[in-house]
Amino acid sequence: MPSAKILAEKQAQVAKLSDQVKTAASGVLVNYAKTTVEDDTVLRRELRSAGVEYGVYKNSILRFVFNETGLSDMIDKLVGMSALAICQEDQIAPARILAKFAESHPSFEIKGGFFEGSVIPVEKVIALSKLPSKETLIAQLMSVLNGSMQSLACVLQAVVDKAAEAPAE
Repeated sequence: MPSAKILAEKQAQVAKLSDQVKTAASGVLVNYAKTTVEDDTVLRRELRSAGVEYGVYKNSILRFVFNETGLSDMIDKLVGMSALAICQEDQIAPARILAKFAESHPSFEIKGGFFEGSVIPVEKVIALSKLPSKETLIAQLMSVLNGSMQSLACVLQAVVDKAAEAPAE
C-alpha cells in the first residue's frame, strides 16, 4: 500500500495532466521503446520548439487521466512503454512531428491519439500529420483570396478602360 505522501503526489500528477489533456487541441500516444537518448533529446527539442508538451508516464497514471477526461477508448492502447505528446494551440504539431520521427525510427510506434476531445485511430493520426501547418493553410487561403481580388480589380479596370475609349455621343 503506497504511503499517503506518494498517493497525494500521484493524485496531483493525475489532476495536472487531466487538466492539460482536457484543454489540449490534440494529443498523440506513442511507444518509445528502443529510442536512444540522443534521438529522444532531438525529438524533445523539436516538440518543445513547436509548443508540444511531451512526457513519459506510467500506464496506470494515463489510465486514470483517460478515464477522467472522457478518453477511455485510449485505455486499451496502454501496453508497453507509453509517452504522451499534447499541444494546446496547434492541432497538427504533435502528429506531424511524431509521425515524421516514426518514419525514420522503426521501433518508435504511434499507438493512437485524440483530436479536440475525441479519440482517433493511428490511421487518422498519420492522415493528420500530412496536413500543412496552420500558418501554411492561412497563407494558402490568403493567396486564393488575394488572387480573386486581383481578378476583380482587373475586370473592373477593363470596364473603366472600355468606357473611356468609347466615343462620347
